Amino acid sequence: MFVLLMLFLFKYIDDLIGKGFEWYIIMELMMYSSATNVAMALPLSVLLSSIMTYGSLGENYELVAIKSAGISLGRALYPMIIVVCMLSISAFFFSDYMLPVAYLKYYSLLYDARHQKSAFLIKEGVFNNSFPGYSIRVAHKDPDGNTLHNIMIYEKPDPQSSNMNEVLAQEGIMYRSPNDSALILRLKNGIMYEEAPSQHGYDQRQTLKRFRFKERVQKFDLSSFNFNLHRTNESEFKGVSQMMDLKLLNQYRDSSQKQINVELATNYRLISPYFRYFLVPHKPVKGVKFIKAKAKYLASQEHDQQISTLSNALSEARSVNDQITVRAKRLEEMDRNLRNSQVEYQKKFTLSAACLALFLIGAPLGAIIRKGGLGLPVVVAVIFFLIYYIISTIGEKFVKGGDLSPVVGMWIAIAVLTPIGIFLSYKAANDSVLFDAEVYKKFTKRIVGLLQKIPGFAKQA
Repeated sequence: MFVLLMLFLFKYIDDLIGKGFEWYIIMELMMYSSATNVAMALPLSVLLSSIMTYGSLGENYELVAIKSAGISLGRALYPMIIVVCMLSISAFFFSDYMLPVAYLKYYSLLYDARHQKSAFLIKEGVFNNSFPGYSIRVAHKDPDGNTLHNIMIYEKPDPQSSNMNEVLAQEGIMYRSPNDSALILRLKNGIMYEEAPSQHGYDQRQTLKRFRFKERVQKFDLSSFNFNLHRTNESEFKGVSQMMDLKLLNQYRDSSQKQINVELATNYRLISPYFRYFLVPHKPVKGVKFIKAKAKYLASQEHDQQISTLSNALSEARSVNDQITVRAKRLEEMDRNLRNSQVEYQKKFTLSAACLALFLIGAPLGAIIRKGGLGLPVVVAVIFFLIYYIISTIGEKFVKGGDLSPVVGMWIAIAVLTPIGIFLSYKAANDSVLFDAEVYKKFTKRIVGLLQKIPGFAKQA
């Protein structure tokens, strides 16, 4: 969980620092992020802990003592199997009841935090008068919201005077001061025009000064602004599949399927008037002959009639295309949301099954390698977890793309790892030396010795 939290901070650190948040906002985000990471952290924890536990037992010859007392490895695994089964049941209830709430809290708070930027004070393409005495216009902002281009600032230093100072800059970076008391613009490659009255009372002329700069810092007072985090209504996020339990997912699946059927029926009613059945052959014919027949029919008409026929056909084709294009995109979106809901439905069960499958791999694997601690067990656990994660991710991608059924795509990783766990359990129960390097060295020497006995092999070697 610590590693996953570090990944969260590395990913969103730029969106959280310098926003004026209270410390408990970031802690709340980290807490919700921890809850959403359980689906990834729990199977890996089961795998790693089982390898470390039984590897330590094997390394200290405690498994040998257990077997010498007449207790088989399978019998020695019974207590841990019961614990992992209870953990799997708890994981199911967690994924059905607590995980949707955690996702809702996490994404709603993260959305508000990422959109809490100083950039909302300065909008693109318009003059912003949020700061007294200043008028600021920015032509373009980068996606980060803090890098500005083609900046224009008008300043009125004296409210009683009509004179104004103008600053033009090609580029600038916007950020807040550490105590959120000022908004700072670091301008680059610009020019400043300053109007000032004459220094002498008898001279009514005004002076115009022009300054060119490579870099200039402009500060704006923020003491009058309230930067409390604006919270979006959480009900706006409840339509996402990740934030639904099994009951809501079933309801969403049924309603979405009915809506898709209604849309298909509506599409058929819209398109059917454009098909003239008396122009379609009653008997099935090859497309080439049908096209030739239409070509002969068109050739039999006069030139004006041909133009009218083709323009009418083109107009109808465009009308059908316009109607179908918009509705097809809508249907694709509905179908994609339906597949996402089916993926989340299967994930409620695969989390529990993954804990059992990875324990079935980790416990016998630890008994075979006979190494405890955080050395070899961590390497082996990460390898098997990567196999599980890659297969499950590929299966999920195929399901969301519509290439696999949800059951096959979401359970394929479990189906691949379970036979491996059964094989490792069989080897561990029979005191296999599957990971003993000496066995492989002896086997290699034996093969080389047999090959050397073959006439002519030694000479060729």
